[in-house]
Amino acid sequence: MPRFKRTVPIDDYVLDLLMRDLIGHDQKPAAFMVYLHLYGQAARNKWHHIRASVRTIAEATGLSKSAVYAALGHLRRRQLIATTADHVTATPSHRVLRHWRPATDKMNQERRNRGKDSLDGT
Repeated sequence: MPRFKRTVPIDDYVLDLLMRDLIGHDQKPAAFMVYLHLYGQAARNKWHHIRASVRTIAEATGLSKSAVYAALGHLRRRQLIATTADHVTATPSHRVLRHWRPATDKMNQERRNRGKDSLDGT
């Protein structure tokens, strides 16, 4: 019996362009691994922010904490993720950015989210 039952769809851009760009051009394979991890977590959570520390990501990917820290910085500089934290020692929240997606996809997602809010009475 397989341990994992859910399939996470990955945009063609991630496999066809981003992988080659981060690993080949930027020489940052750890950044691609961290992005792929966050991408999968975000997809499983309906593209909500992912709360994860450097340690948590390191344990999930098998990378060292210093490699994860450097990878997160590179992903932020490349505008592939946005990270926020309530204060310096708080667990950061990461948002996966997919700038290659058409604006209509983003607008449709916002409409769906607003529709859910109105059903909840908020």
